Amino acid sequence: MQKIDRIDAGKPFDFGRTSGDYGRYRDIYPASLYRKLRTFGVVTPGSSVLDVGTGTGVLPRHLADSGANLTGTDISPEQIKEARRLSEGLPIRYEVATAENVPFPDRSFDAVTACQCFHYFDPDRFTAELKRVLKPGGLFCRIDMEWLPFEDEIARLTEEVVLRYNPAWNGKEFRPEPPAVPEWACHGFELETWHACREELPFTIDSWSGRIRTCRGVGASLEPPEIAAFEAELRRRLAEVSDGAFTIRHWLRLEIYRLQ
Repeated sequence: MQKIDRIDAGKPFDFGRTSGDYGRYRDIYPASLYRKLRTFGVVTPGSSVLDVGTGTGVLPRHLADSGANLTGTDISPEQIKEARRLSEGLPIRYEVATAENVPFPDRSFDAVTACQCFHYFDPDRFTAELKRVLKPGGLFCRIDMEWLPFEDEIARLTEEVVLRYNPAWNGKEFRPEPPAVPEWACHGFELETWHACREELPFTIDSWSGRIRTCRGVGASLEPPEIAAFEAELRRRLAEVSDGAFTIRHWLRLEIYRLQ
């Protein structure tokens, strides 16, 4: 279990509890993301790339044909076990480790990625570890993808249902923000690329319910009876506003920093 005071009022959560669903339902990033990682030079043939907070290895699995040497780490043994299962036969190395303390020598990687997980890290400790494991001039790419509840009805009603069962959940009411260089990056890094766009992602009632079960505010923190009640209500609400298939608008953002 993790407990972070600034997240969900300190309510404990454990993504290891969601590993089965995570492996099945969280492979949702658009193909454009992987093209951008190549186009922007984050992943290139022969480069060494570390994906921290890899979860079930979605990012490295989709980049396995890039010619890069790929490594993924995650704090959860269950997530890494699922990542290894899903990556069988692929040239990807996985290790259980926190992002702030990875088991690799200094200057090991040309690039480090963090997809949908940076907000769980201690910024100061993680920045120090980035500087240690990146090669001179190496890249750090932060990736975030959020649904847009003020632009999408299904995203909005989903948040309503999550909050009924977990009022402490603070992953709600996301609004796109203009680019800004964070404090942690002002010491040793230069913002090289900032890219953001809206993406309409396709779902069904089954796939969206599964994706939301993997949410920190649901499967990672609620008890099984609460999860079952939550899912029943969410499915009912989705059936009221859709024919079973729909798209949900998301905001995809990449920030790429170069180590100075």
